[in-house]
Formats: sequence, C-alpha cells, structure tokens
Amino acid sequence: MPQIALRVLSIIPPMTQLNTPYPSTAYLTGFLRSRGVPAVQEDLALALVLQLFTPGGLDKVHAQALKQAESERSASVHAFLDQFERYRSTVGPTIAFLQGRDATLAHRMAAGNYLPEGPRFAALDAYGDEDGGDPLAWAFGALGLQDRARHLATLYLNDLADVLRDAVDPRFEFVRYAEALASSQPSFDPLAQALSAPPTLVDELLHELTLAALHKHQPQVVLLSVPFPGAVYAALRIAQSIKAHAPSVHIALGGGFVNTELRELSDPRVFDFVDFVTLDAGERPVLALLEHLSGKRGAQRLVRTFVRNAAGAVQYVNLAEPDIPFEDVGTPTWDGLPLDRYLSLLDMLNPMHRLWSDGRWNKLTVAHGCYWKKCSFCDVSLDYIGRYETATATQLADRIQAIVEETGQTGFHFVDEAAPPKALKALAQELIRRQLSISWWGNIRFEKTFTPELAELLAQSGCIAMSGGLEVASDRLLTLMKKGVSVEQVARVTKGFSDAGILVHAYLMYGFPTQTLQDTVDALEYVRQLFENGCIQSGFFHRFTCTVHSPVGKDPAAYGIRLIDLPPVSFAKNDIGFIDPTGVDHDALGLGLKKAIYNYMHGLCVEDDVRRWFDHMPQKIPKATVSRHRIGKALSAMA
Repeated sequence: MPQIALRVLSIIPPMTQLNTPYPSTAYLTGFLRSRGVPAVQEDLALALVLQLFTPGGLDKVHAQALKQAESERSASVHAFLDQFERYRSTVGPTIAFLQGRDATLAHRMAAGNYLPEGPRFAALDAYGDEDGGDPLAWAFGALGLQDRARHLATLYLNDLADVLRDAVDPRFEFVRYAEALASSQPSFDPLAQALSAPPTLVDELLHELTLAALHKHQPQVVLLSVPFPGAVYAALRIAQSIKAHAPSVHIALGGGFVNTELRELSDPRVFDFVDFVTLDAGERPVLALLEHLSGKRGAQRLVRTFVRNAAGAVQYVNLAEPDIPFEDVGTPTWDGLPLDRYLSLLDMLNPMHRLWSDGRWNKLTVAHGCYWKKCSFCDVSLDYIGRYETATATQLADRIQAIVEETGQTGFHFVDEAAPPKALKALAQELIRRQLSISWWGNIRFEKTFTPELAELLAQSGCIAMSGGLEVASDRLLTLMKKGVSVEQVARVTKGFSDAGILVHAYLMYGFPTQTLQDTVDALEYVRQLFENGCIQSGFFHRFTCTVHSPVGKDPAAYGIRLIDLPPVSFAKNDIGFIDPTGVDHDALGLGLKKAIYNYMHGLCVEDDVRRWFDHMPQKIPKATVSRHRIGKALSAMA
C-alpha cells in the first residue's frame, strides 16, 4: 500500500452512549495506524454532555427556560427552575461521582437529601411500601450504597435531559437525538430544514466543540461514524461547522445507519455537508479514499462510495476489491479518548440489564458477520451479517491483551451479531491458558452447542453474562423465522448458563407476521416460566419491524403479509410497513408485554396468570394453552 501522510480524525457524533465509547472510531483508528496513517479520534457525544452538564451549561439552559411562558413549561422545567440553585451546585459533583472520581459523595446522595428531585423521581413511589418505608430497600438493602447513589444520580441526569428537551431542543435525548429526522426518511427534506434553522443551544455548543477538535488535531480528512439514526443530525451539524470554517478538509460519512438506510442515496443535497458516503465495513473504502485524496488513485477507483459528480448528481463508485480480512483489521485503540470521563449510569435495577449503561467496556468483535445468517427478520443480505469471517483464538487473545495494557481495564463486551460457540470455546481456553483475567459478556444464539459444560468453561474464562434472541417464544413462529432453535432448547441452554453463574438476557419480539393473540399469550407464558425457573434474569420486548433487506421484506408472501408501497426514496430506506391479515392490535399487546417484563426483571408477579397484563384491552384474553410447568418439566428431563 502507498504511504499516506494525510491526517485523519474520526469522530463519534452525538448521541451514542455515555458509559463507554462507541467502538467504530477505535477500530478505524487502530486499523489506520497499523497501515502507517496518522489517525486520531474524538468522542463529541461525550464532550457535548459534559459541556451541557456543568454550572455554566445549566446557566445557559436556565436562561432559555425563563424565556418560556409559564403556561408552556413542563413539570420538568418547573422543577428545574424552582430548584435551580441546587441543580447548579450539585451538577459538577454528580458528574464526577458518575465518572468514578468522587465515591464518597455516595453517602450524601443515598441519604436522599442531596440531589434536587424532578418528575423522574416519581418512579421511586412505585417501589414504596404501605408504611412509607425506604422505596429502594428491596433493591439495595442496607449495603448497596454506591449503586443506590448511582441510580439516584441517573434519575437526576434524566430529569435534566427532560429539561433540555422541553426548554432548549425538542429533539434532545441521550440516545435517540433527533432520530425521527433520519430513520427511514425517504426524503432529505426534514434534515435539510432542521439544518437550515437557527441553531439551538445544543447546536451552538456542538459547533464550539467541533472547532476545538479541528484546532487540536488539524485534520485533512474527517470520518463521521454514524451508527444510529439518532446520530445523523448531529453528524451533519458537525460537517456544517467544518465546511464553514475549514472548507479544505475532506469529510466522509459512514457507519451502521449509512450501511442499512442509505444504500439507494440519490439526493445531492447530502453532499452540501459531506464529500463522500461509504458503505459497509469501512477499512477498504477508507483506504481507497485516502489513496484517492493523496493523488494515488483515480476517483473512478473508489470502493463502495457515493460522491456528487461534476454534473451535480449522486454517483455510486465501486471498484471490486476484496475487503480487508477480519484477521488483518488490527487491534482497536482507544488512545485519545478520555476513558476516565465516561459516565457509569444505572437506569434499570436489574443486574443484567445494567451492563449496557454501567461500567466502561472495551468493545471487541470475535467474528465478522453471523455464522447462522438465516433468520427471516434479519438483514442477512447485507455485509455486516452476510460476510462471516473469523480470527484465531491466539489473535483475539493478543488483541485483548494489548487493549488491557493500553486502557488498564479488563472488562470486555463482545459485540458480535452472534458469537460462534466454537470460537468462544477456543478463546476461553486461550484466556485460561494465558491466565489472562478479564470479565466479558456477549451476544449469541441459544443453540444446543452451548452445553452446561461449555457454559462452565466460559464462566471460568471470565464470562459474566450472555444475551441472545428468543424472539417470539413459539415453536411455530420460531420455525417460520428460521431461527433454528426451539423454546425448550432455549430453556436448557439458558439454564446451563444461569447455573454456571452467567446472567442471561433474552431479546424478545412481538408483532411478527401471522402472530395471533393466542400466540402472544402463550409466548408470554413461556417467558414467565423462564424467569420462574431461573433461566433468564432480563429481557426486552421489541416490536417486529420489517426491513427491506430481510427475507420477510424480500418475500412477504411467504410470510402471509402484504407490504405497503413506499413513497419515492432519495434518502433513507430501511423500515417498510405491512398489512397482516390477522388484524391483531400489537400496539395494545405491547403495552402489556413491556409491563410484564419490567415486573419480571424486578422479581415481581412472576407467579401470576399472564392475562393480568392485558386487562387494559377491551376483548377477552384467552387462557394460555401452554402448561404452567412446561419449562420445569423440560429442565427436569435434562437433569
């Protein structure tokens, strides 16, 4: 490869997550450095939050809130204004506490008289007893001081986020920031209008942070990694600032959102903000782009890249070149990211669910793509699923060891679509052989290869938790999904993990094509039994969404549905509506399912008849056809 001297800055735009860096820039930066490219990275999502949640930041929010008419102020804004001095004096120490820099503050927080309380604290009333006792005693007892304080501090931050949304920027959220402007939006119009509007306080702060990053790194190329729709608006605001103040800097847009939703991009206005849009795994397209910008490759030899041509039209250029093999992508690096400034939050009082927001995890991939790649709801036609490649256990352990030495932290989250059991077994054996002490968790398929013996081995290597898709707990629907598992098999696998001391989270689904009311009731009964028998400790119900890249979206008739025609698409295309002849009100059922899973995760009402969760619905709810002891009997047969 020709030597490339261009300085490259990879940016994580708001919003992704606050407890740990999103890994895309770490992967790109590590890879580019391995090829001799001077590459650096910045997390402007974290920087924006840390700028907002300071005394000076709250002063600006306060000034904006005072401009609202009193009748227009939400309960969150009223509480903020009424207790502003307390918010102002506590915000700095609270952020420091959540960063792990001031642990002793937990004593004052946990006592309940330190933090000002807004509407989010009303949730604590649901935990209280009739005698008005400690509402969190059941969760933390007399000893869980740090966790109790972290939970209260998280409620405090969520209250402030609500104030920002209600008084400063109606699109603001910690994760889904301005998501509706981008998610499956066929037209660029909503984003164009928002980007041409006067900047909000949030926009102004992001502009200042962008200019500071440019001044610090003096890049010639900026890579904007956009994993979710909730990061698109901010990414384009960043690009807007760069174009205005450093027009010679080349800007490329990529990441998960681009890979799934912008595959048919044709609106040239996008290129008023960025110069290039790349698809799928970024290593090969970025290398080709850097060679082009260095004068060593013509524009017609770019790889999987959209550009605006001389005629002003969007052009897709894709010289067929092999991707960088997974074993050659190198080791991600977090160098340059402020690892001691991320915020460990505790939203959910559940030991498994908290892992997503609590603690700083080094994110790593065991394999690229999915070894199963058959599930009918999944984007199996796209590169991130369809191209399956592995690295050896030695290579993975070398990467883990290098990351521990760089970061000083031994927690790992393996972010595979479905980590292969063979690779995990080999990695576990290698970790044990090296006596490399780490804690790790990841995502898998609950397949029979994960025996109790393998679960014990994984636990010995440091595995603390596993998540996996049960989807709809119905053997008929699991077969239709081509999931390759049965409900009883899932019960046996998850029980093996739980018995090995590994926490288990189940991804659950409702609203799949042809799913009936009876299917939903029976599925919830299975889920209830999985909690009751200690197979799973956590779960989340997702409403099924049909995507244009999935087998369901490509062959809807095979699943008994009819797709709703999309309008002309020039920007984002992913989700697609459909008509299911069953006519079931899945929205109403979803309310009950989510209420049930919330209670089950807190150990509540697990023995109750599942029909109680649907008492808000007008029709009579049928009794579950599943025996109340079906899972227990299946587990007994395994013993």
